[in-house]
Amino acid sequence: MNILLGERTAETAAVYFARTRVPAIQRVLPQRAQTLEEFLADFRKTREPGADSFGRTIRADGQYVGDVWCYCMDPAGDPQAMVSYCVFDQALWGRGIATEALRLFLEEIRERFGLERAGAFTFMENTGSIRVLEKNGFRLAESFTEDGVESGYYLRVI
Repeated sequence: MNILLGERTAETAAVYFARTRVPAIQRVLPQRAQTLEEFLADFRKTREPGADSFGRTIRADGQYVGDVWCYCMDPAGDPQAMVSYCVFDQALWGRGIATEALRLFLEEIRERFGLERAGAFTFMENTGSIRVLEKNGFRLAESFTEDGVESGYYLRVI
């Protein structure tokens, strides 16, 4: 399968929002925005000069199947950014798409922004996400329970 990253647009952001409103994704990927309007407002902020977030679409064999992004970008911070990803096409889960997309994305944010350290949060029951992170060199730095849910904080030098 050929995995490429593409440009996020308002159109792809709207598709992403609609495709991630399913219980299987909502359970493992908390989202602040509860309406499309809120989501698109957040997306527009990523396009402003000096934005502290950046994202790309994930394309598998030319088809748009998810997004990968970073937020809280701060070159002086440690980590310098937090990363997240979602393949919303559930028929493609477990095929290595998110792993390859995250690998490509980490290379891009290192080259584009000079970032060297990234972090990520995931629920500990989300074994697929943990595998994606670990295959990309992330290591568990801390586990914690919040609102009764065990979570992990992972770190990686890019």
